[in-house]
Amino acid sequence: MADIDQIYSFVFRGLLVDARLDANGRKKNKILNATEIQELRRSLNFDLLDQEILTDAQRMSHVYIAIHALENMIRSYVSKTLFDEYGESWWEKVPEKIQKIVAARMSEDEKLRWHSSRGKSEIMYSDFGDLQSIVYANWPLFSDTLLSHEWMKQVLTTLEKSRNVVMHGGVLDRIDIERIGINIRDWLRQVE
Repeated sequence: MADIDQIYSFVFRGLLVDARLDANGRKKNKILNATEIQELRRSLNFDLLDQEILTDAQRMSHVYIAIHALENMIRSYVSKTLFDEYGESWWEKVPEKIQKIVAARMSEDEKLRWHSSRGKSEIMYSDFGDLQSIVYANWPLFSDTLLSHEWMKQVLTTLEKSRNVVMHGGVLDRIDIERIGINIRDWLRQVE
């Protein structure tokens, strides 16, 4: 019986430590596993959806994942570049028009407390066009990395167009998907 008590005690202490780590803000690895995918499919009633439309949506989800990742990488790149130059007050170097747009988006999110928000920082409320304006207004900080205003605008405008098609239920042709991949590769090679 003592062995069982020791095992229970060991397991319980482990659970307490685990709970304490979570309570103190432990970061967990974000891995989407098969079980979670199945749970999502059940929660979202995939079995009730039209299979042909669902297949198109699944195909476009991969496109969205790539654009989502790059968009957030660009946000990080912009905010880090500005932070490195201006420190904590870097948001003050963002054009006033963008600050107002972002403040309005954040205010709207605050009203909808029942729903998840875009994020905790202003940069998360900036879209591709906003990011272009931020970079343009601070061009000397980005000119060594980015080729030109025109190149940046072409890449981000193309990605935003494709993003909007996917986000509004459209289906991109293979050539558009390949163009996204080329733009992602070119952007990453240029800024890294």
